[in-house]
Amino acid sequence: MVRLHPHAKERKTYMKLTYDPRYNIAYLRLHEKQVEVETLKISDEINIDIAPDGTIYGIELLNANEQLRKEDEGKLLVINEATGDRAEIILSDK
Repeated sequence: MVRLHPHAKERKTYMKLTYDPRYNIAYLRLHEKQVEVETLKISDEINIDIAPDGTIYGIELLNANEQLRKEDEGKLLVINEATGDRAEIILSDK
């Protein structure tokens, strides 16, 4: 556990996965954007936000429902490889 000095102004940020069913887009934010990023189109369904220094800030899944339903029935399984702890999150109900 890291303890900050009480007067430290450091903000804590977390990796975050968001999904917007209105637009059928999922976004995995790895870092909060601190700099200007370039969006690279990897395929018709995947974009990556990357900074000039090579830091990947996020991964966008277009047509997310179709991608999520292919093999995993719309579920996201998060596994802590060190402890074996698992959490299942339902992302799509179809």
